Formats: sequence, C-alpha cells, structure tokens
Amino acid sequence: MDFIMSCVGFPLGLGNVWRFPYLCYKNGGGVFLIPYVLIALVGGIPIFFLEISLGQFMKAGSINVWNICPLFKGLGYASMVIVFYCNTYYIMVLAWGFYYLVKSFTTTLPWATCGHTWNTPDCVEIFRHEDCANASLANLTCDQLADRRSPVIEFWENKVLRLSAGLEVPGALNWEVTLCLLACWVLVYFCGWKGVKSTGKIVYFTATFPYVVLVVLLVRGMLLPGALDGIIYYLKPDWSKLGSPQ
Repeated sequence: MDFIMSCVGFPLGLGNVWRFPYLCYKNGGGVFLIPYVLIALVGGIPIFFLEISLGQFMKAGSINVWNICPLFKGLGYASMVIVFYCNTYYIMVLAWGFYYLVKSFTTTLPWATCGHTWNTPDCVEIFRHEDCANASLANLTCDQLADRRSPVIEFWENKVLRLSAGLEVPGALNWEVTLCLLACWVLVYFCGWKGVKSTGKIVYFTATFPYVVLVVLLVRGMLLPGALDGIIYYLKPDWSKLGSPQ
C-alpha cells in the first residue's frame, strides 16, 4: 500500500503549479495538450513503468538494478546525475516559495503595495488597463500606465531576486533567501535520513495533501480577476503553435 500511495503522489509536484501553466500559456493554450499527451504515452509512461517494474523485480536502486545487464549500468549513474541537477534548481524554487510563505504572515502583503525600499518611482499599485479606457487612473493615462510596473513584479525582481545590471555585476548575497534555501535542504535531509522506510510512514499524508492544495489553488485562481480570460485562452487554442516546435 505504501508503494501505491507513493505512485499516487509521484505525478504531483511543483511543475503542476509552476511550470505546466506557463508552458501551456506559452505554447498556444489547450493545443499544448496534444504533444504533451503524445509524448507522455510514447515516452513518459513506458519509461515510468520500466523504472518501477525493474526496481520492484530487482529490489535495488537505480544503479544496482542494472546488474541485470551491466552494459547499461551507465544509465543508473546518468539518472543519479540528472536527479542531482534537478534537485539543485527545484530546491531553489522551494526556497522562493518558503520565502513568500514567511513574508505572507503580515497584515499587508509586501508585494501588494508600493512605497518600500525596493520599489522604484515607476511602481503603481492599481494596474488594470480596462479601468482607464476613457479616463485616467491614479493620475495616469493608459499610455503612461503601460510604462509603469506592478509592485508584484518589483518585489520579485528587486527584493527576492535582486537582479543586477548584468553578469559582470554579481551583486550582494540575499541572506533571507539563503536562509530559506538552507531550511529547505535541512528539511529534505530529515525527510530521508533514515531511508525510504521512514518516508513510507508519512506517505499517506504527503501523497494526498498536495491534491487538496491543488484543488484549493484551482478554486482560488478561478476567483481571481482575469480568470475568465485565461480559461477562454485555454479553450480556444492557437493551432499555429503546432507548426513551431521549440
């Protein structure tokens, strides 16, 4: 049962909230599902079943499992390298999420208003172009509003990322994000320090709770301003994107 619950929680992760919507929007909306499902059926699902079936049959990890055919043992080492590199950037996304979680425990969200030290003179809080169709908004015309910046973007770029002028200007270390990154690595360590058997005890929670969170985020997203535009864009796909693969 632990194995089944682990497989249930395996498909759900940060990509469902962070990467998939972005790629779907970038590649023509609903039409993105055609190559996505095709590749999943041809490559993703068969490889997934190959991994779990070999692991169950050999009762070994990704390296020792290839004792069944030593010629392909390099695949095991390659998979470990891929996991290492994926973890190094996925953990950074977790650190950003943890940073936003900590900053959200305030009466007024820091990315909801201007006037902070990281904001620029171009920051404007009301950022709805439809409200200024035939009038001015916040003493700005629509053309002037197009040159302004949202406090959400400025918080992300100036406070969280602290973007510099270029690669030749490294900038200073962001200690707040560094501490969040360290906390995430410590959490990952304690999740697996006693091996896979220890994680099997909590897999019933870790496999089901993300689905609850995903449903909550779906409902919340559908209630946000502009949600209908996004749904319409998704249901009216841009078929020309199929002819421009990336």
